Amino acid sequence: MVPTAWKYVAATAALFSGRAAAQTYTSCNPLSSTCPADTALGMAIDVDFTQGEVNSFTNSGGEPTYGSDGATFTVRQSGDAPQLTSVFYIMFGRVEISLKAAPGAGIVSSFVLQSDDLDEIDWEWLGADSTEVQSNYFGKGITSSYNRGQFHEMGNNQDGFVTYVIDWTSDRIVWTVDGTAVRTLQASDAESNQYPQTPMQVKFGAWSGGDSSNAQGTIEWARGPTDYSQGPFSMSVKSIKVTDYSTGHSYTYGDTSGSWQSITADGGQVNGNLGNADTLTTTAVASGSTSTDTASVPAGGIGGSSSDSSGSSDSSNLPEGWVMTSEGKIVPSGSNTLRPIYPFIFIFTFCATLAGSRRFWL
Repeated sequence: MVPTAWKYVAATAALFSGRAAAQTYTSCNPLSSTCPADTALGMAIDVDFTQGEVNSFTNSGGEPTYGSDGATFTVRQSGDAPQLTSVFYIMFGRVEISLKAAPGAGIVSSFVLQSDDLDEIDWEWLGADSTEVQSNYFGKGITSSYNRGQFHEMGNNQDGFVTYVIDWTSDRIVWTVDGTAVRTLQASDAESNQYPQTPMQVKFGAWSGGDSSNAQGTIEWARGPTDYSQGPFSMSVKSIKVTDYSTGHSYTYGDTSGSWQSITADGGQVNGNLGNADTLTTTAVASGSTSTDTASVPAGGIGGSSSDSSGSSDSSNLPEGWVMTSEGKIVPSGSNTLRPIYPFIFIFTFCATLAGSRRFWL
């Protein structure tokens, strides 16, 4: 465990590194532009990656591999940043992920919810410390301060799979580790205009914060530099369960306020599935969390070269006649088996490529 004092030193270095430790970017920000509607999940899915890939998540920054450990994200060299991004959005909800973090100084495993107007909720694991996880949140891409992050002590997160949950409503966010609530943020306690409250995509993967191409503050935050000769470094996700607390087929921003009350659920209702919030269960409330008073975890998603496409926030609704199954597969209506939907996948990937010269970390 790295001493708390060291964390504050590294955090301060990130803040004064001469540039933001990381940047977020959106291909179309609804607060300043007219953007396409966001594809809504509008239901609950349970994806078992040990059974292979599913077409409700697109990859970028490198190809995950699939096996008995589920989806594995490997960083072998500079620029590797494999991630999966959902083609759908949730408007409040619960996301549960079974994850084994990657080892290695400078290596970062990430699980991020992020919206088109750059609201964000994070879990992150630094490979240099297997007994700690970090939680964070941002609103509207505002990174003038980095004091929202917290460090949470836990058992070894690199030896086996641990279940992490983000449970997000209009009133509060709860982060849990194996059923233990390690952090609760009330909307009323968030910094001004910083409470995340707009439709979010789900993103997860691994990257090298300790790469020499990054800002010095980012390298220090990631406890780098990264020595690639000690790799490869792999993070694995066995499964993910996503419950959307709203219903409908798409989400639209009604104005430029960025408030949840301005969001329209087309064909459904915001908070129309809120009864499933009762599925959140905790067995304890953890101690051992450390706040960051000056600077900390950078905003973003998964890092890497800006030339790679990412899961795009320039969304497209599911084609007519196609539906999402509870296993997270996009299939024809009335079908219980997955058939290729190459035209849709091509169109979505093409749009993602055009919009995806974005990167969530520099």
